[in-house]
Amino acid sequence: MSPTVEGPSHATVPTAPVIAAYSYCEAVTGAQARNFAYGIRLLPTDKRQAMSALYAFSRRVDDIGDGTLPPEAKLTRLEETRAVLGRIREGAVEEDDTDPVAVALAHAARRFPIPLEGLDELIDGVLMDVRGESYETWDDLKTYCRCVAGAIGRLSLGVFGTVNTGGLGARDAARAPEYADTLGLALQLTNILRDVREDAGNGRTYLPAEDLAKFGCAEGFGSGRAPAGSDFPGLVHHEVRRARALFVEGYRLLPMLDRRSGACVAAMAGIYRRLLDRIEREPYAVLRGRVSLPAREKAYVAVRGLSGLDARTVSRQSTRRRPL
Repeated sequence: MSPTVEGPSHATVPTAPVIAAYSYCEAVTGAQARNFAYGIRLLPTDKRQAMSALYAFSRRVDDIGDGTLPPEAKLTRLEETRAVLGRIREGAVEEDDTDPVAVALAHAARRFPIPLEGLDELIDGVLMDVRGESYETWDDLKTYCRCVAGAIGRLSLGVFGTVNTGGLGARDAARAPEYADTLGLALQLTNILRDVREDAGNGRTYLPAEDLAKFGCAEGFGSGRAPAGSDFPGLVHHEVRRARALFVEGYRLLPMLDRRSGACVAAMAGIYRRLLDRIEREPYAVLRGRVSLPAREKAYVAVRGLSGLDARTVSRQSTRRRPL
């Protein structure tokens, strides 16, 4: 019996203006999100287009938060962007609208069951950045990460859908959004570790204050160096262990996805897991510059994801943990 796929409706065929809008979003994605673009190229056209529309809208929100406008202007721009999202939700964006991102996202939302409220959460998370919020505990930081990354995982799941094979996927499909959210947290914590120096230069500290204090790093990294007498490697390894636990839990999503969606997720997550490996081996590298992977290593990760190896491994591990 063939598996059934729960997710997209293909009733909405894109017109020329919509195709042009998607092309714009794909260009934005290819230019500004190399890791993300590497994963979504494994998707069929309709899902790749929808994911590009989601990325382009998310990029717009992030760029407002990271830009040079004064805080008051950023707040105004974010609320204007939320208003665009409201128009998309209400079906008020026409195909000839001058905003290609809105046109593409509106079409994607008709094509797939995308939970658009996740983009409201993203805007809420960026508002935290604009207001200069810091985080005392991991639970505090987790709230932020769920807004800016966990929500993206849940939005993406709306595009991917889930596969009901009558086995593991059938048992756990209701938890798919939870796993997608957790995988988003894993990616975001990896991002935070990778960008410690860049964020410090922008006056931002994301790592929990209690963790910084525990390892003698409460002064932060504004100088591009670890504070004198601190245990910076200990701090990094502590956060790496936390991120690895999130990856383990989030990877349980993979067996619930169809082959190409699973390959996309495995590729993106695999790239970040390898970044995490590099950071663990050489903690001080994040204070010297951005840690990245060469193209050949990303290609290997993509092939591994497309083979389904990661999904099969997770499925076997889950079965051993929870026997029938």
